[in-house]
Amino acid sequence: MKKVTLGRTGLVTTAAGLGCGGFSRLGINKYGEDHAAAIVRKAYESGIRFFDTATSYGTETAVGKGLEGFTRTDYVLSTKFPMFSDDWRINYKQKFAETLDASLYALKTDYIDIYNIHAVLPEKYADVRDLLYPELEKARDAGKIRYPGITECLIEDPSHEMLKEAVKDDLFDVIMVGYNMLNPSAAKTIFPETIKNNNGILCMFAVRNALTDPVLAKKEIQKILDHGQGAPDLEATENTLRFLTDPDITGNPPASTIMDAAYRFCMHTEGIHVVLTGTGNETHLKTNLHSLESNALPAKIIEKLEYLFGTSDRVSCQD
Repeated sequence: MKKVTLGRTGLVTTAAGLGCGGFSRLGINKYGEDHAAAIVRKAYESGIRFFDTATSYGTETAVGKGLEGFTRTDYVLSTKFPMFSDDWRINYKQKFAETLDASLYALKTDYIDIYNIHAVLPEKYADVRDLLYPELEKARDAGKIRYPGITECLIEDPSHEMLKEAVKDDLFDVIMVGYNMLNPSAAKTIFPETIKNNNGILCMFAVRNALTDPVLAKKEIQKILDHGQGAPDLEATENTLRFLTDPDITGNPPASTIMDAAYRFCMHTEGIHVVLTGTGNETHLKTNLHSLESNALPAKIIEKLEYLFGTSDRVSCQD
């Protein structure tokens, strides 16, 4: 498993990370906590050393159970504080402290490597900077967290307006960015700054349902066109992305599946350190890891993707 240094944190971890949220949430909603913990353990045994969860996912306890018994310094833990509702401001210092302590208990650890403020919308960023960041500093000084992080909400903020502000302030050591083949805009607007700042970058939304279902891909590409973006000859069809899996002149396809191409596209993008993959199935986990450990897509495929979708910044790939 490829190892990376997570920017200025200095943390050495794997370039593939287990995302414990998304639709699958480790299969916990369908199969229960023991199943979810087994997925976490399987990921560790497969070589993954980065695990990302959140209070709102409901998987922290499963992650703690799955990692129980492994040497704590061998893996990196990332979790998140929610600020989704408007009442989060009421007693926010107490809520922050209680939520963090609950995460520490669920994860069976006395420190969290990266503690993120979760899914921050542009209009909430000033509150994060002015009210919650000082709480992150206190937690860091107390030894409960090591590095402060922030995550965006790509579905509602696909052009990264919040992160454009955050990278200017450069308070957060780690940033979670939504990035994929149909919305690669962060490579132009966010990564040049984070590379200069040496922020650790976690990639989410590498694969969402529009990159696993041709019908949904067609809808998402139509949204791109409706916004006046995309290449002049881009068409929204169920076969638009077929060039990723059609055999080339050697008879070999550039990628085995659209999903395979999607993971490889993100894994080999400059500025990204860890690409997150989520699943509730061990076979699916193995398939995803194979893609994340594979070579970069051919240069001509990357060029075509840039031509087709390089101006896109209005979709998330989650229908």
